[in-house]
Amino acid sequence: MTDTEPNPSTGVPAAGAPDADVLTADLNATQSEAVRTVDGPVLVLAGAGTGKTRVLTTRLAYILRAGLAMHGQILAVTFTNKAAREMKERVGAMTRRPVEGWWLGTFHALAARMLRQNAERIGLNPNFTIIDTDDQLRLMKQLLQAQSIDEKKWPARTVLHAVQRWKDRGLTPDQVSAEDAGDLAGGKAIELYKQYQQRLLTLNACDFGDLLLHCLTLFREAGDVLEKYQQQFKYILVDEYQDTNVAQYLWLRLLAQGHKNICCVGDDDQSIYGWRGAEVGNILRFEQDFPGASVVRLEKNYRSTGHILGAAGGLISHNEGRLGKTLWTEIDQGEAVRVRGLWDGDAEARFVGEEVEALQADGHPLSEIAVLVRTGAMTRGFEDRFFTIGLPYRIVGGARFFERLEIRDALAYLRLIQSPDDDLAFERILNTPKRGLGDKALQTLYQAARARGTSLMRAAFDVAQTEELRPQARRALGTLLEKFARWRQLAQESDHVSLAQTVLDESGYTEMWQRDKSAEAPGRLDNLKELISAMGEFDALGGFLEHVSLVMETFADDAAEKVTVMTLHAAKGLEFDTVFLAGWEEGLFPNQRAMDENGVKGLEEERRLAYVGLTRAKRRAIVSFAANRRMFGSWNAAIPSRFVDELPKEHVKMESDPGLYGTGTGFGGGGFGGGRDTFSSFAEQPSRWTPGMARAYQRRQEGEAPTKFIEGTAETVASAPGKFGRGDRVFHRKFGYGTVRQAEGERLTIDFDKADTKKVMASFVVPPEQAD
Repeated sequence: MTDTEPNPSTGVPAAGAPDADVLTADLNATQSEAVRTVDGPVLVLAGAGTGKTRVLTTRLAYILRAGLAMHGQILAVTFTNKAAREMKERVGAMTRRPVEGWWLGTFHALAARMLRQNAERIGLNPNFTIIDTDDQLRLMKQLLQAQSIDEKKWPARTVLHAVQRWKDRGLTPDQVSAEDAGDLAGGKAIELYKQYQQRLLTLNACDFGDLLLHCLTLFREAGDVLEKYQQQFKYILVDEYQDTNVAQYLWLRLLAQGHKNICCVGDDDQSIYGWRGAEVGNILRFEQDFPGASVVRLEKNYRSTGHILGAAGGLISHNEGRLGKTLWTEIDQGEAVRVRGLWDGDAEARFVGEEVEALQADGHPLSEIAVLVRTGAMTRGFEDRFFTIGLPYRIVGGARFFERLEIRDALAYLRLIQSPDDDLAFERILNTPKRGLGDKALQTLYQAARARGTSLMRAAFDVAQTEELRPQARRALGTLLEKFARWRQLAQESDHVSLAQTVLDESGYTEMWQRDKSAEAPGRLDNLKELISAMGEFDALGGFLEHVSLVMETFADDAAEKVTVMTLHAAKGLEFDTVFLAGWEEGLFPNQRAMDENGVKGLEEERRLAYVGLTRAKRRAIVSFAANRRMFGSWNAAIPSRFVDELPKEHVKMESDPGLYGTGTGFGGGGFGGGRDTFSSFAEQPSRWTPGMARAYQRRQEGEAPTKFIEGTAETVASAPGKFGRGDRVFHRKFGYGTVRQAEGERLTIDFDKADTKKVMASFVVPPEQAD
């Protein structure tokens, strides 16, 4: 057999065949090195836009076409089904062979395949079921009930979240420490975990976390099974290695101990999923885990201009926990990264809207423009602005603000206060949160409503007085109706913002999400706070609900060209000609919660998130921040993010609204970047600082949270209760002057001179001397 003839056992050319070299002909030098370095462990540090996917797929095809292995001897692991499909298509085109049956797929898909081949070894049948989240919750609720654990105190979702976290760390029930479990579920969390696993085995079922966990157990307890796979897989290829959790890491390490030909492709600078279990340390210690490993750095960027790469590189260089690389490009320098300071969040949204319209007028397609924000709650301001000016947009990675589950639930409560005959709203909140009014109770109400020819709410008043419902359900319905009656009365006495906050609290809806320990819960709570903030922009509840209806109606217009609005996390892997990076303010980004919970580790992940955002831009990147921002119903004194200070000045152009920091342009004469603080140039001119700005800057230096502002003033408001007390005189923009009768934290009961007694939020009043 000649070198160019196919090997009959593999169907591909023999080792050293010139045909394999064709695959690397169009690659640059380091890409080719990453493909051709096939012996031993290899770490490919692939920077943003450097051709990572191309290298990974070419390497797989190269191994096959060079005759180094058969397709069944290669394990190729991806994180998403989309990435797996893309790799299959590319490899199939390169090798000119169908790829069905290959060991190419996601961690979970490949682990499930191994598990089905060896199911009996861990007490399962090969046809085991993989249950979804709903079934997992139902099972955990049964176990909590059997243990007489109060689910109101310890929701099933909270306990299940802990169980999944342990599985992601590769911990079986016997390996979870009492210290780690703490007092979760009244100290019974480990026992619940054991019972949960036993119940799954009885049902011949697994959840997604089990797929890897059972494999780890199998590998540890059945050495012959592990040895079989170690010998089978001559080559292991892993995509997005920086996003692996502990269980995935252990699974890969065990499999790689056979031939030790493991190639992991990833970027430590783009590890942004620590909140869901990803461990950046996995990629950082690759050379320790695999002594003698080759490290190939892909640094030639094919996406962004020189200024964008320079700004992103200068920013990420402030992280200590990284392996280090410097991206470069043959594309021209392009436009400097613009950093724009604005007076407040509304001005920021107007600025972005005007810039997008200008780009559109110049012929730039809206599909090549994106607005990236740190949290989902921030999309609301841009959605409102784009709606006002008629600019088509789409939300990626989540629903539009007013379409989100928690917002729809909250709006349903408010709609029922405004219109008691709204049956759709009543049905939505009847048992949300859970109050023992399930499908049977709803069916009874529908029957009563049809018989009386009235709405569900009106029928409910009658049903609550009869024996048609069980006593417990009848009491729950009566309590709910009493609350609505009180809320409608409160609507006549209080402003609509205070009303909404009261409804969310007294209904138990806020508490429901506070008890939820899932990764999505904090974001949902932030969205509810943003909803309260949005209501403050309207004079009355009716006007706000009408606005929401108009916005939702506009969504029916499905124009092909739309601006993309999304969070920074959702943007990973995407690219746009123009990227707006909004809300770069200390406490907002980097996110205060992330820093409080994870310290320096959290800060470095936030910085990686900023790096990801910048490197999404191909031609232009515009960073913006506001000097004042209304978030969650309160005004915050905002100072630029420390990330603004870390952008190298040679790659950035500073802009600001006239007079923002004492001058019309460039922050009072510039002086930023390269580690120098944006406010340094004002140290010698304290007269240009507002009192709030000075305090905010001091708090940032001391590592504290941003300082809250009274609306429309530069005077700070203490975040702790007690800014206003009984007997204080205050001014409200709508109700005028009044005297505080009662103060409960941010909620005030005020006797107004000309508007009777009202309940309002403290953030909506100021001392009389600060009234306009």
